Amino acid sequence: MTQPERKFSNHDEAIEATAAAWLAERDGGLTPEAAEEFACWRQADPRHEAAVVLLEGTWSKLRQLQSFRPEARVHPDHDLLARPAVRRAPHFPSLAATAALAASLALAAAWWWLRPARPSAGATRPAPAVLATAANGYTSTTLPDGSVLELNASSEVSVHFTKAERRLHLVRGEAHFTVAKNKARPFWVEAGTVSVRAVGTEFNVSLRPDSVDVLVTEGRVQVDRSPGLAAAGQPLQTVAVVSAGQETVVALQGGPDRPAVATVNAAVIREELAWQGPRLEFSDTPLAEVASQFNRYNAVQLELSDPVLGAQPVGGSFKAENVDAFVRLLTSGKDVAADRPDAGHIVLRRTR
Repeated sequence: MTQPERKFSNHDEAIEATAAAWLAERDGGLTPEAAEEFACWRQADPRHEAAVVLLEGTWSKLRQLQSFRPEARVHPDHDLLARPAVRRAPHFPSLAATAALAASLALAAAWWWLRPARPSAGATRPAPAVLATAANGYTSTTLPDGSVLELNASSEVSVHFTKAERRLHLVRGEAHFTVAKNKARPFWVEAGTVSVRAVGTEFNVSLRPDSVDVLVTEGRVQVDRSPGLAAAGQPLQTVAVVSAGQETVVALQGGPDRPAVATVNAAVIREELAWQGPRLEFSDTPLAEVASQFNRYNAVQLELSDPVLGAQPVGGSFKAENVDAFVRLLTSGKDVAADRPDAGHIVLRRTR
């Protein structure tokens, strides 16, 4: 069975154009207020988040251009790499116009990876990029070095990279980091009065009102007291070394000099990281549209055997990357069955 050609409405084009405009603006560095507004827009409609993910995928792939044009670091082509003008809700009469904007965004994105962040007025250091999520939100972003940052709901992080180090500040909430290996550039995460140092690893940091929870899923990290607790001129104090499958909770003020490091099993890790991954929200949404949304996030593609099935309403909240769980729920009744003609497709059909 061949997959039907995707049809674009003017509304679809407007969503993708708005997503492109937001990402282009984020390229220059968002204020905390703008970051919150962007997060709210992403959560307002599953199609918004899907459009952002689609364009970020193109963005990530085009970062490979950096290796083909290293001279652009010194002599960039400003005309070619100029950022497009940002517009909140532009209207494009055709898919070709949307594609053109996406291409412009991709070039602007490549330039962002190659240039320093723009300094704010009166600042002596480049302004860090700010990423944030709204309540019940989630976002996953590939950082300039290839590391991946995932933000839980109601979370905010600022990112400041230099040639010598990679430094992030968890302002609020919870984040998971998959760190690209680079021993020459340490990867620091600051949360309150706690600093976590890694080179190439995966770990989770949760900032609570009175403590910081550090969970390591791969590799090993070093946990230090940050300058907030260190006397002037004194070196930072290492309070814990946490390896894969371990967790520690460090008090923001007071607490033991050496907080306990506990071993946690796989079930606990899955429970603590259950927030990861975007969710799709549906309310009496036609199954054809639901399938299209899942197909944006998954290699395994959903197909419908007939248009009548595509009109069936669906409601609920689902993890975007767990298409198998959605299919199991959909086929738990007696009206829909699923066939797998190959590893990359699931065909949904009516049973009566």
